[in-house]
Amino acid sequence: MSGRGKGGKVKARQGKKARSVRAGLQFPVGRVHRLLRAGNYGERVGAGAPVYMAAVLEYLAAEVLELAGNAARDNKKTRIVPRHLQLAIRNDEELNNLLGKVTIAEGGVLPNIQNVLLPKKTAAMGKKSQSQEY
Repeated sequence: MSGRGKGGKVKARQGKKARSVRAGLQFPVGRVHRLLRAGNYGERVGAGAPVYMAAVLEYLAAEVLELAGNAARDNKKTRIVPRHLQLAIRNDEELNNLLGKVTIAEGGVLPNIQNVLLPKKTAAMGKKSQSQEY
């Protein structure tokens, strides 16, 4: 009887799990791996590189979408449009640095009025007119 093992039940083989599921990501690790191999970035691509890159891309997308959603809510809109993406990216210092040279179609520009063009304060003008005597 020796040498036969424990004789327990044979476990059913589990189905294949995608690398995205294993890493707990929404972005496709397999597709990122394929694009890294096809992009001539190097002769070989390690197993951890596409997982890390997919995680970084997912984080950046979540960050931009959160800020754009806040911009849409500030404008009392329920749908994110390119204008909201533009406002979100340009108002965030780090994202603006990362995407500084990027043009967003239909994004418009940030609202900005030079101080010289703003009207003067009325209280200061009121004093000057009263101080003049004839």
